This record gives sequence, C-alpha cells and structure tokens, in this order.
Amino acid sequence: MDITLHTSFLPHTDPEASLAFYRDTLGFEVRLDVGEGAMRWITLGPVGQPDTNLVLEPPAMDPGLNDDERRMIAELMAKGSYARIILATKDLDDAFEKIQASGADVIQEPTDQPYGVRDCAFRDPAGNHVRINEVA
Repeated sequence: MDITLHTSFLPHTDPEASLAFYRDTLGFEVRLDVGEGAMRWITLGPVGQPDTNLVLEPPAMDPGLNDDERRMIAELMAKGSYARIILATKDLDDAFEKIQASGADVIQEPTDQPYGVRDCAFRDPAGNHVRINEVA
C-alpha cells in the first residue's frame, strides 16, 4: 500500500493574520484562496512539496454542529487546545529565531525532549499549537 499525507486542515479566526504567519513567517506558498471574510479557505504548502497541503478554514463550519458545540470549539481554540500541527526543519535554532522575531506566541523554546526529539512550539494567530521538530 502506498499512502501519503495530502491535505490537513487547521481553523483560522483571522484569515489575513493566519496568511501572514504561514506565508510570510513560515515561507509556505499560497495555492488556493477561496471566499472572503470569515468564510475564507486558504490552501498553502511548503515550497517544493506540491503534494503536501494545509488548508486554513473557518472553524466550526459543519452544519451538524449546534450552538453549544460551536461555542466549545471557540473556547478550545482560545486556549490553544483545539488543533495542532507538527512541522520539521533541519535548522531548528534558525527557524525559532525567525518565528520568534515575527512576534509569534512562543510556547516552548528549542528543547531536547526525553523521547529523542529536539523541538520548539508556537501558537499561530488562531491559537493552533504549531510544533517544529528538528530533523537530520
């Protein structure tokens, strides 16, 4: 079986702020930008990896959700505990410095984890947990 990760979704609360973080700070390229205002979906991905996509979407758009569930999602997003993504880089210290300089909310500075990974973590403008692993 040959399966790859093609697309993953993260919610956004401010499409322009999220676009600035993923495009301008992380260097992702914009592949599709659909809709406007709170109803805007933005597809981005790492340069040189056309088959790997991240879609920033309006939160709680599922018509099957009720108002209490939408409120709960908003509360979880505000705490930074609703969605997360793990990225990878060969130079964690350089990436950390650039992201920190952008004003992103730092959760954790570069750290050697007891389980063998060196990583750092930030919150994106919507509060999503963005962790970056260092890879060889």
